[in-house]
Amino acid sequence: MNQTLRFKMPHPFRSSISGRIAVVAVLLAAIQVAGDRIGLSAGPLWNIAQAAEAEERKYENTKTKKTAAVSQKCGKKLEQVQVELEAERWSQAKSSLNASLSSLCTSSYEKSQVWNFLAYAHYSSDNLNGAISNYKKVLDEPGTDERMKTSVYYSIAQLYFATENYANAARYLETWMKQSAVVGPDAKVLLAQAYYQLNRKNDALRLVNEGIAEWTRKGKLPKENWWGLQRVLYYDKKDYKSVVRVLKKLIKHYPKFSYWRQLGGMYGELNQDVNQLVANELGYLVGNMSKERELLSMAYLFMGADAPFLAARVVDKGMRDGIINKNAKNLEFLGQAWQQAQDGDKARSALEQAASMSGKGAIWARLAGVYLDIGEDKKAVRASRNALNKGGLKRSDLTYMVLGSAQLNLHCYQDAATAFGKAARSERNASNASRWIEHANREGARRKQLRDMGANIAGCSKA
Repeated sequence: MNQTLRFKMPHPFRSSISGRIAVVAVLLAAIQVAGDRIGLSAGPLWNIAQAAEAEERKYENTKTKKTAAVSQKCGKKLEQVQVELEAERWSQAKSSLNASLSSLCTSSYEKSQVWNFLAYAHYSSDNLNGAISNYKKVLDEPGTDERMKTSVYYSIAQLYFATENYANAARYLETWMKQSAVVGPDAKVLLAQAYYQLNRKNDALRLVNEGIAEWTRKGKLPKENWWGLQRVLYYDKKDYKSVVRVLKKLIKHYPKFSYWRQLGGMYGELNQDVNQLVANELGYLVGNMSKERELLSMAYLFMGADAPFLAARVVDKGMRDGIINKNAKNLEFLGQAWQQAQDGDKARSALEQAASMSGKGAIWARLAGVYLDIGEDKKAVRASRNALNKGGLKRSDLTYMVLGSAQLNLHCYQDAATAFGKAARSERNASNASRWIEHANREGARRKQLRDMGANIAGCSKA
């Protein structure tokens, strides 16, 4: 399951929590001096300090080192680079940064800042490999602030995701999790996505479940792609009941027809035919089925639910709309549906078209049955013979029964008895066919006797 990642790398001047806290501290110091002089307190700015302290406490167990400083000449250069970055002049920014490494920013801490800037510039100019390379240099510098290192691990993981290097993405995310004081649901789901790509599906499911549960406890709506990953993982485990549960949430919060279609498929896997039909019919009724495969699937569901009229209507409309191809197979299905819906004329029209396109005996056999149903006995005889001559019939005995019945209606009793005799060769039809043989012989003898006595009655009308 590939996923296009969209993320924004932190700006070097905005990403450091310690930097933000330092700025607040400087402001507070200045305010405190002024307040001491005129008898005022810091007022609302104290809230800023509290927020800073709260953020600081998240990292209170994190390994720290004495804060290093950037020299005046290096700081001035970085300020100039910031102007280039804000103006999105990436090439100039990179040139300035590389030049600063040799003479202006020479301490390990200063170099870590330069590598951080360079990584941002490379990322912004779509050079992801260059960004990864420079972020790794940030990690290699002994003077790098520990908090910056932690955030850089996460940035590298994101970049590896973007380059579809899931093994390294997972490795750097795992390292980040070990060092970070706070691991939120987003990070857990991100690692779950990496594990999925690496076929570590049990680990992926555990993490995505944790992430969704934590997010939900906060009263927040899980993201669509989170449930999407969870759905795929449950499906891979053949846990179709859980897939249904997830799909219902997706339908409720991120309604799409594709989710209804998937829900119908899951009900099919669970042999819940009625639910499957309802889920699919809803999509059809709101006009969200625009592909031949979808419409034919809907029609087959109707046939399976003993609703042939609805099946025929779906296919007929699909053909009129130009969505369903009028080939022999689809026309045969349409004819079968109309036949089972007891609309002989529409069944005949569809099957005649199908028979003209195909050499299959089965289509002619079905057409013969329709002709018999609507009283066109001569056509039934010809269609039955066509079917038998073309062959390939699963139940030729049934076609012989149709042939015999049509000949019986045409008063060709000897021919009918012969056809019923061939049908009787099948064990499944032997008893029934034998009774029709007796009827044909008896009726043929009776009518011959009446003609011999001078009665003016019709004889055999050959097809």
